[in-house]
Amino acid sequence: MFFDWTYVVIVMPFVLLSLWASSNVNSTFKKFANQLSSRRITGAQAAQQVLSANGVGGVKIERVSGNLTDHYDPRTNVIRLSDSVYDATSTAAIGVACHEAGHAVQYAKNYAPIKLRAAIVPVTNFASKLAMPLILLGLVLTFLESFSFTLVYVGIACFGLSVVFQLITLPVEFNASRRAMQAIENADILTDAEQVGARKTLTAAALTYVAATAVALAQLLRLLIVFGGRRRRD
Repeated sequence: MFFDWTYVVIVMPFVLLSLWASSNVNSTFKKFANQLSSRRITGAQAAQQVLSANGVGGVKIERVSGNLTDHYDPRTNVIRLSDSVYDATSTAAIGVACHEAGHAVQYAKNYAPIKLRAAIVPVTNFASKLAMPLILLGLVLTFLESFSFTLVYVGIACFGLSVVFQLITLPVEFNASRRAMQAIENADILTDAEQVGARKTLTAAALTYVAATAVALAQLLRLLIVFGGRRRRD
């Protein structure tokens, strides 16, 4: 199943897209990390302005090590900004920081997709770990044909849950970026010209989620084609 045409034709193009998207977001961030905001507002300050503009309080903003390791942790209600974002004054850093603040606002405003994503995280994490072991075990137990393919399809269904998670993630990320850009404009954090850098950085980041979702969908399609066709032949 690992060395057939389905992987090359169905999955590989999207894997290459994902690799390009990852490289693109890094190069875009580096490019606009050199474009400093005229107001010299840091990433942490910009994130705080987004929270204040939306009436959201009680959210801590902390520094975290690494590059582009920025995230919002809803369990502790903390925005963690990487070394290249926390006290940086670039348009790229401000865009990323405001995006993470956008996630905090989503939780505060009970934005439905992010609540749904948070609710299914435990299930999807568990299912994704079971998917391939179940599929492989089903193939090993070929002497019990009906039972083996039951395991295979249960494994595919488990993988399908991770695809659902990816699909829900898309509107969550796009909405956080939209909130970020609205706040940047309304709070006058960046000038019109500087907003281009923040927007392009966030667009590049969004493409990584689109590519990841495309890879997951392609992998699911491949599994259905491979095992659906094998079941019919048997």
